Amino acid sequence: MQKKKEQLVVTKNDYETIMGKLKNGLAKTLFNRRDAEELEAELKKAKLVGEDELPGDVVRLNSQVTVKDEKANKVMQLTVVTPERADIKKRMISIFSPIGTALIGYRKGRRVSWQVPAGRKTFTILEVGNAFS
Repeated sequence: MQKKKEQLVVTKNDYETIMGKLKNGLAKTLFNRRDAEELEAELKKAKLVGEDELPGDVVRLNSQVTVKDEKANKVMQLTVVTPERADIKKRMISIFSPIGTALIGYRKGRRVSWQVPAGRKTFTILEVGNAFS
C-alpha cells in the first residue's frame, strides 16, 4: 500500500467497522500483515466525520468505484466491502484486499498505486458512487 500524502477522511461508522476487524485479527489473516499495520496507522491519523460530512466522491465502505488501470488501459467497476461480503465474481472487493486498502479515503480524480507481488499497480479513480439506502 502506498502511504497517503494527505489526511484520510473517514466516517466514524467506517472507522469503527474497519478498526474492529483489524483489532479482532481478521484482517491480518486475510492480507499482508504490513499492509494491515499501515492501514491501521493511517486510520488512527484520519479525520473522523459524520455520514453527512463526508464528501460524496470519497471512497468508503460500500462505495461503487470506477477505476482505470493505467498500465493495461482497462476500466473496472468495483464495490469496496467488508471481507465477509467480498465476492470477486460480483466485483465486490474486500477493504482488506490490496486495491481496497489503497482506494479507501481517496477521491474521484486521484491516482493510487501500491506494490503487489507482480509489481506496482496504478489506478485512477474515475467515479465514486455512495448511494446508501
